[in-house]
Amino acid sequence: MSAPAAGPRLSDRQRLAWLRLIRTPNVGPASFRELINRFGSAEAALEMLPELMISGGANRIVRVPSAAEAEAELEAARRAGARFVGIGEADYPPLLKTLDNPPPLLAVKGEGAVFRLPAVAIVGARNASLAGIKMARMLAADLGREGYAIVSGLARGIDTAAHKGSVSTGTIGVLAGGIDVPYPPENAGLCDEIADRGGAIVSEMPFAWQPRAQDFPRRNRLVAGMALGLVVVEAAQRSGSLISARLANEMGRLVFAVPGSPLDPRAAGCNALLKDGVTLVTEAADVLGALAPLAGIRLPRTLPLAEAPDMSAMPPPGENDRADVLEALGPTPTAVDDIIRHTGLSAAQIAMVLLELDLAGRIERHAGGNVSLIA
Repeated sequence: MSAPAAGPRLSDRQRLAWLRLIRTPNVGPASFRELINRFGSAEAALEMLPELMISGGANRIVRVPSAAEAEAELEAARRAGARFVGIGEADYPPLLKTLDNPPPLLAVKGEGAVFRLPAVAIVGARNASLAGIKMARMLAADLGREGYAIVSGLARGIDTAAHKGSVSTGTIGVLAGGIDVPYPPENAGLCDEIADRGGAIVSEMPFAWQPRAQDFPRRNRLVAGMALGLVVVEAAQRSGSLISARLANEMGRLVFAVPGSPLDPRAAGCNALLKDGVTLVTEAADVLGALAPLAGIRLPRTLPLAEAPDMSAMPPPGENDRADVLEALGPTPTAVDDIIRHTGLSAAQIAMVLLELDLAGRIERHAGGNVSLIA
């Protein structure tokens, strides 16, 4: 494994505190960022968590992972040849920084240089046909030779074919479980080969985490978020690949689909995407032509790691403020701007109340900054 690229770096102390904070129950990427912005550091945020949870109406105070537990996870990663990369560091995938609420820490095994290549995601059916597998492998190989990294989710079928087609030119595998838990298990050797040959394996989940059904959409979000465009090769009408396509479209990525026989249910999803106007693909040139204007895109800079906005002067919300925000919320996702207009509170006060409710496990965050109450 090569050394990380030069650039901003978390200190060992910061990395440990970041890991403790993101591993705390009810702390997700959005609340993580708001905690850092509010208190200036993960260490300060960790000290304030119990008070914030009580203010948010938590039935119980969740347990914060200890420094020893976080150090044990860092050491387990080192033993496995992996490392934890923070947003803003040089080896963090650059396109992920542009997402709403990107994961603050990623476990990475392999070469960070692959993240600096323009990337294309290739996804599709697990029970793929031989023709679909051949097509995915061919597209991946051709795009790889043109300087693109290939991103996929290491599933059986199309994902595996895409990785194998691009393993010599640079491929990125995203896991739904811990970075030490390849899924499916038969792809453990492929994961090692990817990391050993200049590619990378990544996960936002804890070490030793066994993937659950709800973890795969999170993985799909990272697959779509790392790439300039996403190609679907064989997908049923109801499939994870179509979830990936929807996520890619919401992120402003280009979406492509390979047409298939109307008689094959594995092609129904791709054909439906084509009816909706995505770009038809029969060869790599179709993808290359569409992505060429984007391949040299300049990405916005992230905030410096140690210079979060100072919100310490913000007055704490009162009980009436919290009651007003709760009254404005319901099971239907609501825009934060609408809550601000309805309550007359400042954006900073609303952000603080929502942070408290989030840490108490009482709200759910949605795309576009919308929030809803958890019943």
